[in-house]
Amino acid sequence: MARPTSRKHHEALLAFARSIIARVDEGPVSRRVSPSAARAQIEERFDLEAGAPAEAVLRQVEDVLRRFAVQVTHRRYFGLYNPSVLPESVAAAALVAAYNPQEAAYGHAPGAIEMERAALGHLAALVGYDDDAWDGHFTSGGQEANLTAVAVALDHTFPTWRTEGVRSLGGQPTLYVAAEGHHSLAKAARVTGLGDGSVRWVPVDASHRMNAASLAAQMREDREAGHLPFLVVATAGTTGTGAIDPLLAIADLAEREGLWLHCDAAWGGGALLSPRLRHHLSGVERADSVTWDAHKWLSTPMGAGAFLCRHRRAVEHALAVESGYMPPPREGADDPHRASLQWSRRAAGVPVLAALATRGTEGYAQLIEHQTRMGAVLRQRLVAEGFIVVNDTPLPVVCFTHPKLVEGADESRTPGDVYRHVEDGGDAWLSVVTMPGGERTLRACITSYRTTEDDVDRLVRAVVSALDALDAVDAR
Repeated sequence: MARPTSRKHHEALLAFARSIIARVDEGPVSRRVSPSAARAQIEERFDLEAGAPAEAVLRQVEDVLRRFAVQVTHRRYFGLYNPSVLPESVAAAALVAAYNPQEAAYGHAPGAIEMERAALGHLAALVGYDDDAWDGHFTSGGQEANLTAVAVALDHTFPTWRTEGVRSLGGQPTLYVAAEGHHSLAKAARVTGLGDGSVRWVPVDASHRMNAASLAAQMREDREAGHLPFLVVATAGTTGTGAIDPLLAIADLAEREGLWLHCDAAWGGGALLSPRLRHHLSGVERADSVTWDAHKWLSTPMGAGAFLCRHRRAVEHALAVESGYMPPPREGADDPHRASLQWSRRAAGVPVLAALATRGTEGYAQLIEHQTRMGAVLRQRLVAEGFIVVNDTPLPVVCFTHPKLVEGADESRTPGDVYRHVEDGGDAWLSVVTMPGGERTLRACITSYRTTEDDVDRLVRAVVSALDALDAVDAR
């Protein structure tokens, strides 16, 4: 049988990706399934001893993925930031899996490494880093990128940390993150040996942003106690409410105090692609390092986080080790394993390059601004139905409640009950979030570039229907 031409091969990959995307939208967003039922299905479908034809196995794999999951790529998934994926990035991910380039050493995969570097360079330029000064690499996600930031900041601040460890520092290093910041920083503190006690969760203001005055006061208190402040993390787009910390004020303070400034823009970094939104991240260019997850607002497959740094050799200085088994370095090229927590890894940045090269900056701006408009539409529709929006952000996430939903006052009228009713209906999916004051509210985030006004209306109808159902229960 003749082999398909290269063009037909690539057309088939794109057609496959588009068909999966369309099939997801045809079904419900979620089906509730118990762990025992899921395990039973896997045991029934897959005989790991006897084996089966690959085509049959793949049909079963797809059926399990389709039937037993919250479909995060669905147009009406309004939950945590797991986006609909762009078909060109899915096709590129399939090519990466098939060729399986080894990116630890430059000589093994110069093409893949340079494609990733081109994508990273584009993101670094959007952040505002100088062409000849930045460094960076793709990561498994924001957790790894934030862990890298802690390690690099320790190495930059304390000359003995790399060789003698935390015990050589003569005091408790402290790092600062807003109370609404990401808890990956808590894990990073544990992994680096600093412990939970090193993390200062700084209070937030009425807009859920880090309070710069509280940050300064906490730093001053720590210094007086003999502690060693070394890192402040400003968040550009918190997971819960989409808050953007006051980047300029925090940058001024970090510079004055001599602290490494890291910006966790895992989600909000996408705003830098939009001329209408990028001003909300003014000051990000002053950060020593940045986390930016392409697998969030850039709509590429999971596992494509990024760590960017405006100090060319800082990451390598903190993480490089010597070995006798790796190939010798190529002149004029850097081996990725020397400046990354990962050693062997997949070329997660190639799908990002494919998406950037397909859409271009203007195309991405249109996708991101469309999602932002849908967020504004959602706010308007909810308010018109008597709901109360309780967060303030330019990003498309809406935290909302209703006068009937008072946590603790009436156990049949909690946000959790509304969430479960909507989830059971299967037509949409949203989440519940705990606000800084402790109150629980509903949360809906526009995560799909394909979400339309009709999809937003269907979500609102589902939430209103949930409230009506609770009223009907109370009336019995």
